Amino acid sequence: MNQNSKAPVSSRLDQLVSWAAAPLAEQYRNHGLNLTHPIQPQPLTGDAGFRRYFRVTEDQASWILVDAPPETENTLGFVEIARALADQHLQVPEIIAADITRGFMLLSDLGDQLYSTHLAGSDASTVDQLYRDAITALHRIQQCQPTSAYPLPKFDRELLTLEMNLLPDWLIEKQLAITLTDSDRQLFSRTFEYLADNALSQPQVFVHRDYHCRNLMICPDNNPGIIDFQDAVMGPVTYDLVSLLKDCYVKWPDQKIEEWALIFFAEQQQRGNLPGCSAEQFIHWFDLMGIQRHLKAAGIFSRLHQRDNKPGYLNDIPRTLSYIAEIGERYPEIQPLANWLSQRVMPLLPEKLTIS
Repeated sequence: MNQNSKAPVSSRLDQLVSWAAAPLAEQYRNHGLNLTHPIQPQPLTGDAGFRRYFRVTEDQASWILVDAPPETENTLGFVEIARALADQHLQVPEIIAADITRGFMLLSDLGDQLYSTHLAGSDASTVDQLYRDAITALHRIQQCQPTSAYPLPKFDRELLTLEMNLLPDWLIEKQLAITLTDSDRQLFSRTFEYLADNALSQPQVFVHRDYHCRNLMICPDNNPGIIDFQDAVMGPVTYDLVSLLKDCYVKWPDQKIEEWALIFFAEQQQRGNLPGCSAEQFIHWFDLMGIQRHLKAAGIFSRLHQRDNKPGYLNDIPRTLSYIAEIGERYPEIQPLANWLSQRVMPLLPEKLTIS
């Protein structure tokens, strides 16, 4: 071999499998198994980030390998937040082993029964029970305390506004090629400030930040299983609830959404939380928090297509923006922006988006 030649650099997957061999061998022994053959990880459908997931199965046991590139993914946050959630007796993947520096993890396997794959075919009583389980878990999530190893970032005005600006930056200007006038920008700025004020006026709690049907798993015990929590922050009390009930991937009747929201509110008051807050005030917080989140989500869906070559989320933009149009009719402060989106953006979506 030529001395100047370089050995090929192993792929991230090769490195992950090599790293996982020792902790997996121990897991095999714990289950009365022997690791006598090469690990054969099977790729799983990923999420909107750059993480990759692989399942390793042997007999009736299985585990999840995670490749979370450190330049883009927050492995320390995942590990520390998983521990904080587990301390509240929530159903989250167990961190069996982790290499924070390289972004490798070996996790317990919560299965593959996502809420999102079951909701459409479930009857009303099953759907109601699934959401009641998720609401019960949310109470415990909000009781989580940040760890000293990973203090949670604050969902402050800067972050709230940065998220909302994803809509004009990525959907309106890049995806739809709409040129914004100074008047348009002033409209966005005024509305964003009002929405940020609403978020910051609420009690601030532990926020999962992506608490929706694609991050909740149906589990036989202690339902639901909860994943994708590494971006948690300290933020508004209604944020996760609106993520759950005004989901970008599934839509329920307004009456049902409000019924579930008020169940959460009543249970919060029974726990001694939200003193002095009326049901009307809570729904006001909840509705406006939804506007902030849906502005962000529609922008992210476009960015995933434009920047990350993930066009599948484009199909979710019309549903996401429809929430804004509907809420705009109830709140005069939101109506000008809702009207602008209805007149300037919604008519372009069938032509500009790949909608199946």
